[in-house]
Amino acid sequence: MRMGLIPGDGVGIEVMAEVRKVLEATGLSVDLTEYDLGGARYLSTGEVLPDTVFHELSQCDAVLLGAVGHPDVPPGVLERGILLRLRFELDLAVNLRPVKLFPGVETVLAGQTSQTIDFRVVRENTEGLYVGSGGTIRTGSPDEIALQESINTRLGVERCIRFGFETACAHGENPELMLVHKTNVLTHAGGLWQRVFDEVAAEYPNVGVSYGHVDAVCLWMVADPGRFHTIVTDNLFGDIITDLGAGIAGGLGYAASGNLSLQPGVPSVFEPVHGSAPDIAGQGKANPVAAILSLWMALTELAETEAADRVLRAVETVAPDTVKVGTALSTSEVGDMIAGVI
Repeated sequence: MRMGLIPGDGVGIEVMAEVRKVLEATGLSVDLTEYDLGGARYLSTGEVLPDTVFHELSQCDAVLLGAVGHPDVPPGVLERGILLRLRFELDLAVNLRPVKLFPGVETVLAGQTSQTIDFRVVRENTEGLYVGSGGTIRTGSPDEIALQESINTRLGVERCIRFGFETACAHGENPELMLVHKTNVLTHAGGLWQRVFDEVAAEYPNVGVSYGHVDAVCLWMVADPGRFHTIVTDNLFGDIITDLGAGIAGGLGYAASGNLSLQPGVPSVFEPVHGSAPDIAGQGKANPVAAILSLWMALTELAETEAADRVLRAVETVAPDTVKVGTALSTSEVGDMIAGVI
């Protein structure tokens, strides 16, 4: 099994050191290659993601990414050059983000427990407003016009929705899938999503289906997160509601994600949702759990079920102590604790 590891910048370097530690503790035989990509390389050489490195990464079975972002690099250079290049050129069609509150982890929602916050968001990952279609005219003038177009194809929408149904079926009895969009206003894009959702739903009679406008769903996620099983949605709405999901499930330090390939032989990319956090980099204050859970997702995707289960159980065991990271415990100490119970 071949894995590429990109520590990236800031706290990404720290949390990925703990991922390496946990991976070694599983005892799996992994050909792990570390790649120097991120702000430091860009500032030194002007390179973001050389074609030769991209080719090597494309030959891996999975890629683990820490975080990219450097205060001396203009916004968007690393994100578009690394994250979005991998996402679009590898056609990583789906972004999967679990939203789970672990025992002992505090939530901002009073009275909520780990039994009530445990669902998944399936986000379309290569289309919508993130394609970058659009432009400006009369730029910088009082009459400036900016146009940003949302691109939605039948292919992209259908494969995401099908993955949503399969994900719902894979998680326990009484599976449910909710489509989240804004069909009352975004009638063209939303209409396509709703039609395809209804058509595919007919092939999964055992899955309960529902629909929610994205603004209402944000309210429900705060007021009643236990109502959700699996959500499927478009790129922009998925980006927004998954950060809300991270907030109600303990914060970004517990938020993992997988940019998933649906094609055989093409690697998926797994990363914590948090950024490089240069303000706390090097201080041992970053919570490595999100990065370690991204490893869990990678092992699950690679059918290393036994090792994946051990990683998840270890996180659950240590979860009550992980809230102390940055105060009573350091990043490396939390990694040691998780690796020690695998």
